[in-house]
Amino acid sequence: MQISYKGKVRDVYDLGSTLILSSSDRISAFDVVFEELITGKGIILNQISNSWFQYFSEIKNHIIETDNQKFPEPFRKKEFKDRSVLVKKCKRIDYECVVRGYLSGSAFKEFKESKTIANIPTNKNYLESEKLSEPIFTPAVKNDSGHDENISEVEMEDRIGKEMFRALKEKSLNIYTNAVKKVESVGLILCDTKFEFGIWEDEIILIDELLTPDSSRYWDRLTYSTGSSPPSFDKQVLRNYLETLTWDKNPPAPKLPPDLIKKILLKYTQLQEKINLCLSEK
Repeated sequence: MQISYKGKVRDVYDLGSTLILSSSDRISAFDVVFEELITGKGIILNQISNSWFQYFSEIKNHIIETDNQKFPEPFRKKEFKDRSVLVKKCKRIDYECVVRGYLSGSAFKEFKESKTIANIPTNKNYLESEKLSEPIFTPAVKNDSGHDENISEVEMEDRIGKEMFRALKEKSLNIYTNAVKKVESVGLILCDTKFEFGIWEDEIILIDELLTPDSSRYWDRLTYSTGSSPPSFDKQVLRNYLETLTWDKNPPAPKLPPDLIKKILLKYTQLQEKINLCLSEK
């Protein structure tokens, strides 16, 4: 049982026409993986993603099976339980389909430097974390090593063609818009998120993870304000801690104190509880 690809967080096992994706308890920041594990984090990520895939079941996706007791051997072992999925092996479309409803992160950095958002000039004087007039699609080229490269809609359309571009954009905006409405009921703000798609039997389908705290930025409405970056339900607490150190953001990673590990896990647990609550509502 050999890992075919080891990502920063997930392990991929290639079974030929299918894959096993297993979410580990590893955590990374600034593209560096830490030695310490966040015990249970992988299960939380996998379960959040599976819940959203089920909620958006009308959109075709790569999931074949989520119960590891129905996986082929040797993947019925306890180590794969609740943190793994059996999926179709698709041809990956090598673009991050990012949707933003608020101006934060790299989008706000671009806006400050050039008064553009996703390479499009704007005359509006947005504050950090301010809600955009409407959600925007800001694609990026996926890189297996290093950072993804932000590109314009025009450039993406030129590269993949008008038809595929339109389909990816429409699907991405549709999922984001519906997820925003859903999480509002439990006091969450979905700032931004990214989707990945693949080709399966000549159809575009949703792949990878869906609306997890590793692919999305969730805020608590009670602590949201403009002019700064609100606390989020992800590993922001880790990044904040690292910014207080003299670490140069290159390996080897510094040791993480036990109390910080507990705080990180708490953020993931709190988000899962809120998402479970909103998805249980009719």
